[in-house]
Amino acid sequence: MSPADFKRPGSLYGAVDLGARKQAMEAQVKREAVAREGGGTAAQVIHADDATFATEVVERSMNSLVLLELTVTRAEQAREYSLLLEKLAAENAGRWTLARVDVETSPQIAQALRVQNVPAVYAIFQGQPVAVAPGIATEEQLRDWLSQLMEALAQYLQPPAEGTEAGEEGQAAPEPQAEPEIIAAEQAIDAGDLEGAVAAYERLLARSPNDVDAKLGLAGLGLIRRTQDADPADVQRRLADPADIEAQLLAADFEMLSGEVDAAFDRLVAVVRRTSGEERDRARVHLLGLFDTLPAEDPSIARARRNLANALF
Repeated sequence: MSPADFKRPGSLYGAVDLGARKQAMEAQVKREAVAREGGGTAAQVIHADDATFATEVVERSMNSLVLLELTVTRAEQAREYSLLLEKLAAENAGRWTLARVDVETSPQIAQALRVQNVPAVYAIFQGQPVAVAPGIATEEQLRDWLSQLMEALAQYLQPPAEGTEAGEEGQAAPEPQAEPEIIAAEQAIDAGDLEGAVAAYERLLARSPNDVDAKLGLAGLGLIRRTQDADPADVQRRLADPADIEAQLLAADFEMLSGEVDAAFDRLVAVVRRTSGEERDRARVHLLGLFDTLPAEDPSIARARRNLANALF
């Protein structure tokens, strides 16, 4: 079977036919939105320890920003700093999550990050520390640091979810008209013009960097472009060599194209688990890229994020 056999018309959620999968995810999102309206908001502070760090911090950071506070809760100065961080977390609800670790009871985390002084605050994103707050910062210094951090990560973070507005008579707001660039991309896909579809999605993302349909479509096209010149039989033969990371990445791409989503995710998690350094990071980044081919609420992504967190830590 050649990569061309996998081409699908339409909005191309991934490179596979995910229409039913997408509809199920949209229904789940609606159910969760209704539950949130009746059940209040999530806690602003997560208390993590050595045992829960992978799930509470690393996994959560795969698709959102986590500020990790390393502290000694019994120290008076540390408590004051914690209150300041909680204040900022409340002001920024939905933009990032505050996770607190007491280094006296959970020393392994501080050792892994090579922390010398506490309290200390690390920005964790996609399983990695990306920034460190300056010492015991003042409120003004923390605000400046946070502002710079959010600006640096803006293109990678999901915007806050918007509620559905109702009309004056209680009716739902009308559906927005389809983006011309989405229509152009779908027409190009129907015509087999992948480059034209890519260009259309990229034009839309240049104007609206957080457009979900464009991100999904572009990620799906990336799958086809990466595999269109690869021979599946040759890739299968190369898998006999565990050191051939490129073959593992291509095999995962072919599995995604065939609809074997969990198999593709499991393959790359296994590569992350058994490798290190540049190879490990390459597999991790490739896996995160495959996540982009599916709606964010897909249960296979949640499962793979948990497995990836366990593999990383």
